[in-house]
Amino acid sequence: MGSTSIDRDERKKERKEIMMDNNKEKSSLFSRRNFITKLGIFLAGGIAGHSTSFASTPTPTAAAAPPLPWKWVKLDPLEAGRRAFRAYLEHKG
Repeated sequence: MGSTSIDRDERKKERKEIMMDNNKEKSSLFSRRNFITKLGIFLAGGIAGHSTSFASTPTPTAAAAPPLPWKWVKLDPLEAGRRAFRAYLEHKG
């Protein structure tokens, strides 16, 4: 009987050691040092990619707008409706 209780104690110790080793492996995967290193690499890549986009894209220029205020023109509602209906039929929606 004495040997079986010793065997059980040894097994418990072995299980605890295995569990502790597993926890150490898991914690090493998610350490602060690894996180900060990966974050730094990510940020450096983003900055490098962002700076190259400035060099490759030209800035678009817009045409000059006509002077304001524009002249107000009175529209005939019936004529506008007819034109809209014709445009709808000609362009199929």
